[in-house]
Amino acid sequence: MARAPKRPRSEQKAFSPILLLPNMLTVTAICAGLTAIRAGVHGNYELAVQLIIVAGILDGLDGRLARALGSASKIGAELDSLADFVNFGVATPLTLYFWALQDIRGIGWIAVLVYAVCCVFRLARFNVGSKTGGGLGGAYFEGVPSPAGALVVMLPLYLSFAFADGPVVPPLVISLHMIVMGLLMISSLPTWSFKTTRIQRGNVKYFLVGVAAAGAALATYAWHTLIVLSLAYIGMVIWALITRTRRSRR
Repeated sequence: MARAPKRPRSEQKAFSPILLLPNMLTVTAICAGLTAIRAGVHGNYELAVQLIIVAGILDGLDGRLARALGSASKIGAELDSLADFVNFGVATPLTLYFWALQDIRGIGWIAVLVYAVCCVFRLARFNVGSKTGGGLGGAYFEGVPSPAGALVVMLPLYLSFAFADGPVVPPLVISLHMIVMGLLMISSLPTWSFKTTRIQRGNVKYFLVGVAAAGAALATYAWHTLIVLSLAYIGMVIWALITRTRRSRR
């Protein structure tokens, strides 16, 4: 019986460019993070922060898009992890360092290194947990996720952009803030995972109105809105700490 002719190797690997969209978003996020470092070097700190925020938005979209298209892959997952380290573990602390920490000698740089190392350990732990089924389950992250850590660690920048022309928080406090956020990333503290949030059908309209209001606030009062979001997340972390302490005493 004659065998069917084999398809050429190039045809076997061909697929729709639409399936590349998630990886395209990830690569775009990496470019945004690297450009943020360049902007920080040249003193354009507002642009640097904006690019890191854009990278965070793209980070939230690429994985969901990959799952929606059915194009999730191992290389995509690794690429996403590397992008997180570049954007949130390197670009973010370097922006803070260029902005306010160069004048306190080695202390500021130590804070940058601690934060970056904590971020890479956080990502490594997450990767291992996702492959072995470890972690706290779908409803919670173990420790503060790196995108959320980057959002909160830049709070001194938001305060400066919103209320003054220069740093309003002392450099030593900024350094301590970075170290604390780094340690929270590698902690075992359970933090809420937004990925598992479900909206009841009757509440969808209110949710969409809220999203529209938040988007309008971010577009009109960007720095003030980021301050509110950062403080709200800090409040969630504090509540998680209080809840875990209460449970451990029982």
